[in-house]
Amino acid sequence: MSTRQARWAPDDLGGKVPLTRLVRRVVSLVPSLTESVALTRPELLVGATEWCTHPADLAVERVRGTKNPNVRRIIELAPDLVLCNQEENRRRDVERLRDAGIPVWVTRIESVDAAFAALTRMFTVALGLERPGWLDAAERAWAAPAPAPARRAVIPIWRDPWMVVGRDTFTADVAARLGLDLVHAAHPDRYPRLTAAELTRDVELAVLPDEPYVFTESDGPDAFPGIPVALVAGRDLTWYGPSLTAARATLSAQLAAATVR
Repeated sequence: MSTRQARWAPDDLGGKVPLTRLVRRVVSLVPSLTESVALTRPELLVGATEWCTHPADLAVERVRGTKNPNVRRIIELAPDLVLCNQEENRRRDVERLRDAGIPVWVTRIESVDAAFAALTRMFTVALGLERPGWLDAAERAWAAPAPAPARRAVIPIWRDPWMVVGRDTFTADVAARLGLDLVHAAHPDRYPRLTAAELTRDVELAVLPDEPYVFTESDGPDAFPGIPVALVAGRDLTWYGPSLTAARATLSAQLAAATVR
């Protein structure tokens, strides 16, 4: 049950968010957070992005994308709170909403533990709800140590140009917990751009998700001759929400079954 919030509370970036009334209307601009709220208290959601594809039957108004939200329409929806993420949303959109008097809660999630902490604060502080049971189940699912020895791997997220997962990212931490040693984690960029030669150098396993770039059997494995490839759901690898409850088991099985395509 929602409870009255303190007048101000800091979000993950330390921004002072006014929470002076019961939260009954929420717009989420982050697919993972949309799914998190939809599974827990679906009646709160009044708006989400076109990228918010889970749950599949989510019936709320769409306010364009994560990087180009319809700020004017969001303001018209009069939400009590807008949910954002430092990496997925633009600072200027957050500032425009706040300038219009809309409370915006910004999360920062760069590891699995950070996801658990951020989601807990989002539910208990920002939304005034109890911590959901699925979050407890997800935390238990990721509590076991990573398997050893680690496999040297690469996780592309785009092609032409090639871009891969690097340091200080949620997906890199997921990979580490799955027993993967990302070859490009020492690169100064969080999502390095690579040449074709750099892409495969010292790689023992390629993990190809279906988002944001849609890697398939016919588009992606061809770049990794002689290297085992695992095609996985991007949601399992990059989303920090209810998918975390089953993602570890699913991904572990797919990595174990990776083959040369």
